[in-house]
Amino acid sequence: MDEFADIKNDVSESTRDLEDIAAEQDAHRLSSQSGNSLLQNLLNASPVLTDAATAVVDDSFLRCFQGARPDPWNWNVYLFPTWLLGCVIRWGILFPLRLTLLLSGFIAFFITFFGARILLPKGPRRAILERKLVQAQCWIFVASWTGVIRYHGPRPTPRADAVWVCNHTSMIDYIILTAYSPFAVIMQLHPGWVGFLQTQVLGCLGCLWFNRNEVRDRQLVAQRMQKHVSSAESTPLLIFPEGTCVNNEFCVMFKRGAFDLDAAVFPVAIRYNKIFVDAFWNSKKQSFSAHLLKLMTSWAVVCEVSFLPPQTRAKDETAQQFAERVQSLIAARANLKIAPWDGYLKYYNLGVKHPDLIEKRRRAFAANLSKNLQHTVKPGAH
Repeated sequence: MDEFADIKNDVSESTRDLEDIAAEQDAHRLSSQSGNSLLQNLLNASPVLTDAATAVVDDSFLRCFQGARPDPWNWNVYLFPTWLLGCVIRWGILFPLRLTLLLSGFIAFFITFFGARILLPKGPRRAILERKLVQAQCWIFVASWTGVIRYHGPRPTPRADAVWVCNHTSMIDYIILTAYSPFAVIMQLHPGWVGFLQTQVLGCLGCLWFNRNEVRDRQLVAQRMQKHVSSAESTPLLIFPEGTCVNNEFCVMFKRGAFDLDAAVFPVAIRYNKIFVDAFWNSKKQSFSAHLLKLMTSWAVVCEVSFLPPQTRAKDETAQQFAERVQSLIAARANLKIAPWDGYLKYYNLGVKHPDLIEKRRRAFAANLSKNLQHTVKPGAH
């Protein structure tokens, strides 16, 4: 335990040191530009090009995590009454009915699930019942959004040396897939009522939870993942190799963990139709409860789920090349654009942790521009 704690502390300190060094170097570069002449600035265009390239990269990366902007259509006197009527129906009629269905389902589920856990001995019979109950509750979740889901391809079944990988838009991805067939999943451990369901309920499926900031958690998950996949009696294992939620327009870099298991990989592609609601969950701006509220007050959640043929790693193929090939298959089926970015980068933004750098860049650029204009424009010129 002390060894893992030391590793974690070393990683955290190294991360902070790198951030501070980068901040100091950037601040020094900006301050050194202020004394340059106009000719020097023209001949040495690398700092400007660096800043421009950084802005382009940031824009390309952030597009992967931007939700669809609502297109208002209640902009005149003819459309406003129709829009208002829709709000009354969605919030005043559909939402109470959906909320009643969801809460009633949870009450019945908890009574049955924990009752079976108390009354039945641990074994295959109880495990089958628990899987069926979890699957039924997932169907209730889908019904609470008036989910219109179309599944394509064979239904997953337990087997040894097999893993299912899917693009990731929201936590509801797992709910939609488990409503069709129960899955064990590798996922970030969340706080609150979601964390309670993860630890107390979904553990019966063999789900693996981790904290992405904990080195020890990631090592243990890797070991348990290999053990889970090697068993033919385990619940099919589902992995979201992007490691974070993406807006269902792009597909970011796949982590290679699922492709290092020497197991058959079954690609799964999910494509959401945004005609009624955008299913993308931006966990940095919205809690999962607020996300569910948005879904439950929409007209419907519409999506297509495609289970693609299994893929195996070629002899001369690296794990990363295998991951990229599977990513291409999923992106082509779900009509997604492949982005070469690591999704974890959205949790480690230097500009967010050091916002003073942005202001320093603006001041340095303004100072250089003002100085150059003073040298270029002669006093008294019109």
